Amino acid sequence: MKIAIITGATSGLGMEFVKEIDRLYKQLDEIWVIGRRTKRMEYSQYKISKPLRILSLDLTQPADLSKYHRLINRKKPKVAMLVNSAGFGKVGDYNEISPKEQLDMIELNCKSLVDITLSTLPYIIKGGHIIQMSSASAFLPQRGFGVYAASKSFVLSYSRSLNEELRGRNITVTAVCPGPVKTEFFEIAEQTGQVFAIKKLLMANKHNVVKKALNDAHKRRDISVYGCSMKLLRLISKIVPHRIILIIMRILN
Repeated sequence: MKIAIITGATSGLGMEFVKEIDRLYKQLDEIWVIGRRTKRMEYSQYKISKPLRILSLDLTQPADLSKYHRLINRKKPKVAMLVNSAGFGKVGDYNEISPKEQLDMIELNCKSLVDITLSTLPYIIKGGHIIQMSSASAFLPQRGFGVYAASKSFVLSYSRSLNEELRGRNITVTAVCPGPVKTEFFEIAEQTGQVFAIKKLLMANKHNVVKKALNDAHKRRDISVYGCSMKLLRLISKIVPHRIILIIMRILN
């Protein structure tokens, strides 16, 4: 049985990955979708042609991670594609977001991503792909988005390192670093503060982000950055000291 596995599959980029992988990868027998909102994943079945195995799991909970470990070790599938899309962010300074929410960001964006990756790796086939959702926020620290940006910086660094380590197995790891995308993400993020205004002007279409991510993975690239503005941001973050960028962002804000 050849499959794809997608976390965070209930909405946004995760659900878009489900639809696009279903369309592009005809050889798959099944797609495993992981998320907390079961009904949304059940509804997705009507939108795609391949069978879905719906895993209603909260990846911040050790018991649910253990359920995933047991299932994949029992089924021993041939995994052609793993997409770690689960994650969330909250806007606000350190004293505006609860300690629990800040730790939950690290738990889901970093720890759970590594856990799912490591437990799936034994079953990823030669020529397979791992897509890790990072963010353009990974390129530099950001006031008011500190923990989120730091968590995505971890994902970027981890993914690029893992890509080198898996070269001998012919498995590609691609870190996807979009800027703002039109999804539910900002509805959650802005529960604790306002997003930097210019980000709303640079919103990308989720289909375009996913399409480029899959294309870059196919081309064996270790990073996928959608849009000229985000590519420019990445270049600037390499050239200009972060201290200067933070001062400019403070003035603009």
